[in-house]
Formats: sequence, C-alpha cells, structure tokens
Amino acid sequence: MKEKFINVNDYVVKSKLPASDYVINPYVGCPHACKYCYASFMKRFTGHGEEWGKFIDIKICDKAISKKILNGKTVFLSSVTDCYNLFEKKYFVTQNILRQLVDIDCKIIICTKSDLILRDIDILKRLKKLTVAVSINTLDENFRKDMDKASNIFDRLKTLQTLYKNNINTVLFMSPIFPKITDYHLIIERTKYFVNEYWFENLNLRGSYKFPILKYIKNYYPQYFNLYQQIYIHKNSDFWGKLILEIKNYCERNSIDYVNCFHHDRFIKNKNTNLE
Repeated sequence: MKEKFINVNDYVVKSKLPASDYVINPYVGCPHACKYCYASFMKRFTGHGEEWGKFIDIKICDKAISKKILNGKTVFLSSVTDCYNLFEKKYFVTQNILRQLVDIDCKIIICTKSDLILRDIDILKRLKKLTVAVSINTLDENFRKDMDKASNIFDRLKTLQTLYKNNINTVLFMSPIFPKITDYHLIIERTKYFVNEYWFENLNLRGSYKFPILKYIKNYYPQYFNLYQQIYIHKNSDFWGKLILEIKNYCERNSIDYVNCFHHDRFIKNKNTNLE
C-alpha cells in the first residue's frame, strides 16, 4: 500500500447523493479493494497510477467542521471510501471527525464494511441522529473473499447486532445485489431481529471493472453467465424489474422497512438536474 498525507481545505463537501446534503470522505482510496467498486473512477482525477486498493491518501484538515453549515442537514460518511478502512485504526481521522460532529445538530449516516466501527461505540452513542449501514450482499464467505478485503461476514453480522443492542439505528445495505447470487430472502431471515431497515441496490457494471466481473461470473458461476450477458451486454432490465417487485412484495408482506436504491445513478443524475 502506498500511503500519503494530503492537506484539504475542508472535510465537508456538498453531496451529489440523493439522501444527504453533505458528504465527508476522510481518505482517498480504499484498501478494501472491492472488485465492483464504482469509486475506482477517482483515479482519473487524483493522478494515482497504482491499482485500485493499493493506495491510500490520509486527509489532514486544520479547519474545524462548521456547526453553522451542518445544523439541520444530513451528512454521509463516506461516498468514495470506507471511513473505517484498516488505516483508520492507525490514523483516527474518522474518529476525530465524529468527535466534532457530536455537538452538531445534524443527521449522520455512516456506511461501512468494517467491524472497526465498534471501536468508537461510545462516540456513536453520543450522536443523537445516527444511522449506521453495514454492507452485506452474501452469506457465502468464499464469495465475499473473492469480492473484497473488508471484514468477514460473521464480523459484519456481529457489528450489526452490537450496534442494535446499543440502540443505534441499523441498516443492512444489501449492495450490490448480484443477480442469482445474492439471496435477499436468506439474508433478511438471518438478520431481521437486529436490523431496523434494509436498503437494496443492484449491481452496476461499468468502466474498468465491468469485464473482469463478467469473466469471474463465467468462470465461477457459468450457469448464470447468459443472464449477466443479457443484463450487462444487451441492456435487458427485465430481471431487475421483476426483482424490485418481488422485494417490495416480500418486505410489505412481512412489515419490513426498506428503501429501494436500484438504479442509483439515475437518482444522482436527477438530483443534480434539480439542483441546476
């Protein structure tokens, strides 16, 4: 891993995400190295020549987070990195940011794949409007290992349980859903007693990681390869339309709170258009 410190003018930036006003990314890059990570596009703008997952920039900011700007707003950690990646254990950037947010009247959403978040449980309990989303898209540890270097599935489940027991609003972010591989029903049944809400997002394949993922499916899940070709080569969205309806009916029938984040890129585009 190539480590570098960078100075920034502010940790807080305007958000392009539909569910938040501001976003904080304490790091550039992410050692979780998820093979499907959309954030790998950042290399085009940061000048990194290293492979995605092989570099980390640690942000340094002397400016205090503005209470005036964030009061009454929603802030998201993080959109293009995991704020609890393994380097947070060493540098405490996220922890120091959260300490500043304790006295600010804002909604905070943290999304992570790491059990390191439990290190800061005492701080999290002081954040009055906090939601923590833990990303899980499989209960198959072998598949998880093939896709990312974050915490294992058992530790992510344990993280959700611990947060829930400490009265922190928990979300299981089922993202990205891999067609025929992610079993949403099985995951919900395994976790419904310690999850307040579920968010669902489909797998988007684009850019440099599109064909490596398709090659992986062909090699390890050949029985689904034709379906993936239909979705990602021929742009057939029938599968997603049916799955959205299936998830909707299942959640409503079982009184499960959920948010449909399918076609997330369209929501972002619509938000940007509205802002203009």
